[in-house]
Amino acid sequence: MPTTSMMMIILGITTGTMITISSHHWLTAWIGLEMNMLAILPVISKPKTLRSTEATTKYFLTQAIASALMLLASTMNAWQTGNWDISQLNNKYTTTIMTTSLAMKMGAAPTHFWLPEVMQGSSLFTALLITTWQKIAPITLMYTISNNTPPTTLMTIGILSIIIGGLGGINQTQLRKMLAYSSINNIGWTITMMAISPNIAMMNITTYIIMTMPMFLTMTTMSTKTLQDISTTWTTSPTATHTIALLMLSTSGLPPFTGFAPKLLMLNELVTQKLMTVATLLAILSLISLLFYLRVAYLIMMLTSPTTSASSTKWRHQHNMPQLMTILTPTALTSILLTPAIPY
Repeated sequence: MPTTSMMMIILGITTGTMITISSHHWLTAWIGLEMNMLAILPVISKPKTLRSTEATTKYFLTQAIASALMLLASTMNAWQTGNWDISQLNNKYTTTIMTTSLAMKMGAAPTHFWLPEVMQGSSLFTALLITTWQKIAPITLMYTISNNTPPTTLMTIGILSIIIGGLGGINQTQLRKMLAYSSINNIGWTITMMAISPNIAMMNITTYIIMTMPMFLTMTTMSTKTLQDISTTWTTSPTATHTIALLMLSTSGLPPFTGFAPKLLMLNELVTQKLMTVATLLAILSLISLLFYLRVAYLIMMLTSPTTSASSTKWRHQHNMPQLMTILTPTALTSILLTPAIPY
């Protein structure tokens, strides 16, 4: 792709998100989301394969439907209240429609169907963009309207996302699909807490983005896409292999890694608000997602040489691996060992 075109695409992706998170008018926020969506479509379709074309089409259609629902909700609210202010979304029906549209844009259940397929048809770097940067704008809008959104709606979407994210990732052998269901699971925790404590919810999604970035970048560096690939990566770079395993355990919320801190704060807030049933349910459901994370860690840390696996072994070392791991390792360690910095 030419440098000028890539610069325009990057400018569109960043500018669209910045316009959305800084706007007070629903039409301005919608314009920012549309700029962002139209700019990332060439990035998804760049590999020029049937899978990437299919992923681009699915992404476009889903985001277009979500944008139409967003316009419908904002227009209904303007009709009833006479203003387009984002913080003045007061009607129960319009907030429900708006929450559904934002959940569809983020890939939360029950409108999650597009995310695993789009990520599987994209490159690892594009999947990183979809799971991190593309969620910033809709989660910011949801944070803005959280005070007016019915808690029952948010908790229903959140708990359903946690269930589907946990169960969907168990049978996956493709790492991109597994991380897609991991994203759905984490978005479920964030949306559930958006009804109780929006600030903790934003801290949770920020922590998830910090943990996901080095994981995807390390996988991109090692060209790892399946569980079979990841079980033989120790021949290329043992440091990167164990870093991925620790990042997986951190994302799962296993103590004492970074991912445990926001879950502890969220469970503590739920218990403080006398929501013991919801807290117990979330704690039990987190064990489901822990299962497939532990499977990846087992494949990486336990199935090392000598192994009886019939999988092919990548003996050829990559010359640029030490330099890249010098950059990625401190970032990954920060994502693993941030728990002491979290205020309790």
